[in-house]
Amino acid sequence: MRYMFLIYDDPAEWADPAVGEAMMAEYFAFSQAAVDAGVMRAGDPLHGVDTATTVRVRDGERLAVDGPFMETKEHLGGYYIFDVPDLDAAIEWAAKIPSSRVGSIEIRPIIEMGG
Repeated sequence: MRYMFLIYDDPAEWADPAVGEAMMAEYFAFSQAAVDAGVMRAGDPLHGVDTATTVRVRDGERLAVDGPFMETKEHLGGYYIFDVPDLDAAIEWAAKIPSSRVGSIEIRPIIEMGG
């Protein structure tokens, strides 16, 4: 089963260059471990929320505005898609994501649409 891991953390945690460099090293090691285990299907970091655009269509009118409209310190910073046997395995992998120590990891099963 495929699961998406949505990585939320506070960008302030990365403000110190030494901390950011150490976290990136941990991410590279984690990603390599997932590749080596054969479970990683995709994963990428995202640009900051200052580059986000939110689109809504209401009554046929499109509205595109800057930002994600989040009132929180934690921002969506990246994602992984893993193919693992079940939620228990997904939780095990999520707990190894470096940002799980300073933020949160949302796990969502992916609906298989066929085809």
